[in-house]
Amino acid sequence: MKRKTFYLLLLPGVLFLTIFMVIPIALTIGTTFVDAGTFTFKGYIQFFTDDYFMSILWRTLRVSLMTTFICIILGFPVAYYISKLTGRKKMFLLLLTIFPLLTSPVVRSFSWMVILGRDGLLNNFLLSTGVINAPIELLYTPTAVTIGLVHLFLPLIIVTLVGVLENVDQDLLKAAESLGASKLTVFRKVLFPLCVPGLMIGSILVFVGSFTAYTTPALLGGRARVVSTFLYQNAITLNDWQLASIIATIMIVVTFAVITIMNKAAYKLNPKG
Repeated sequence: MKRKTFYLLLLPGVLFLTIFMVIPIALTIGTTFVDAGTFTFKGYIQFFTDDYFMSILWRTLRVSLMTTFICIILGFPVAYYISKLTGRKKMFLLLLTIFPLLTSPVVRSFSWMVILGRDGLLNNFLLSTGVINAPIELLYTPTAVTIGLVHLFLPLIIVTLVGVLENVDQDLLKAAESLGASKLTVFRKVLFPLCVPGLMIGSILVFVGSFTAYTTPALLGGRARVVSTFLYQNAITLNDWQLASIIATIMIVVTFAVITIMNKAAYKLNPKG
């Protein structure tokens, strides 16, 4: 009886996901293998043999990986500091951390346009201090996209790591120090391995979010296209739905591949989790 009730409660969600996600994705993927009524891989062969298409894919992967790496480097110390706090101070810092998620991506992107533009705040500051003699081209580059994505997704990895670090037994760290381990050794051999599963979850969120983001790359990237803006261009501007479907399928495959790899790695590192 309990199992029947469980399945009945599960049914609405399963139907919703099947109708509005699984079926549309299956139809989208299916159309990429059909050309003039025949089964073919022509579209994928053309994509992976075209230097321009591949340059967009590699640029997107580089930006996503760099965004993930920077978020890990910046997020870990912040998460460690917040996890040590208690009370109102901790809640206040967590609120500040998630505040960027409450702001529209358009507003955030336009703010970075003001900062990174040729006549923006950063270039004017560097020129006034004599660090540079001419404005640096920062806006409409992969660098600008990376900065915008780090601003967007850094809170995700911080919040994830705070939850993991809070559950680390402090006695383990003290025991390692009492046995003569330096703070660096304690971090490298005790603290960091305990945080790896949570770090991977945060990395998945950041990488997948960066790989599929549209608004930030569209506003800050300009002609430095990524797969999401390239998909939009083919679907809306060029009306090439066949190529747009192929791009969408590649994005889905890459996303699921990264999630699968990360999940397997997390399971090996923490099989009891």
